[in-house]
Amino acid sequence: MKAWPAVVLAASLLLLSGCLVSFKAPLPNSEAAPEGLLGQWTSTNAWGEPLNLELTQVGKHRYQAISYFRAQPHEREAIPLTVSRHGSRWYLSAKVPARYGGHFLIAGFELTDKQELVVYNLDLEQINQAIDQKILSGQPNQSEEGDGVLVDSDMNKVFNYLDDPANSDVFSEAVRYQRLAKSQ
Repeated sequence: MKAWPAVVLAASLLLLSGCLVSFKAPLPNSEAAPEGLLGQWTSTNAWGEPLNLELTQVGKHRYQAISYFRAQPHEREAIPLTVSRHGSRWYLSAKVPARYGGHFLIAGFELTDKQELVVYNLDLEQINQAIDQKILSGQPNQSEEGDGVLVDSDMNKVFNYLDDPANSDVFSEAVRYQRLAKSQ
């Protein structure tokens, strides 16, 4: 599968493998972002290229992620997103561009004590297994960037699955950002 920049916090945030778990609906409720989420972050993608991420508030419980490669600061993409806490996890939701299927992406995230923002992707294979076992419902979702799955289960059913400690391995770390130092 091709490498492509997925849309979570912005087009280059996750840099997934082309296999996307998407949802017919966004997060059902949006909340205020946790303290410390907004601001500037930095990371390095799988190819060693430095990335910057700016998270800002654009309305009540509405946020925007702008990401860019540090070497190309004028080539930016802004992605609107919402956040919500469910169970013990924070989630974010963003609309996926049409070239990736045009639905919604949901990912987990946490803010660590080390001033890091860690974003977790949903594992495509495990979501497909849950669909095969009739725990969730969905169908294959092809895009020009690779194979994926579109989950169409009721969001309460999705969160029951995601919140079950037995399914904690459905989350895999996608990217780890550090708080951007003021001098950069």
